[in-house]
Amino acid sequence: MPGSYPDRIKRLPLYDGRFDAYKLKAEGGDVLFASYPAGTSIPPHTHETDNYGVITRGELILTMNGETSRIGVGDWYYVPANTEHAADFEVETDEIEFWFQTST
Repeated sequence: MPGSYPDRIKRLPLYDGRFDAYKLKAEGGDVLFASYPAGTSIPPHTHETDNYGVITRGELILTMNGETSRIGVGDWYYVPANTEHAADFEVETDEIEFWFQTST
C-alpha cells in the first residue's frame, strides 16, 4: 500500500473499503491512515460516522453541501454523519481520518 507512514502504522490491519488505509480500532470509533493515488475520485456518498481528517501529504478536494473546498497539508476538515459528500485527489495524498460513532 502506498503512503508515507511509520513502520508501526504499516503493521496495522488494512481497511477493507473504497480506498487504501491502515485501520486502528478505538473505543467509540476508528482511526484510518489513508492514502490515495493521484486521480482518485470517490463519488457522492454518506456514512453513519462523524468524520474529522487532517491532510499529511497532497490535497483533498472535498465537495459537500454544494460547495467544493481544497484541503491542504496540515488542514483539518469535518464531515458530519449522514451528510452527502464526494472526494477527489489530483495528486498523491495521505491523511489521518477519525471516524467517531454517533449516539443513537
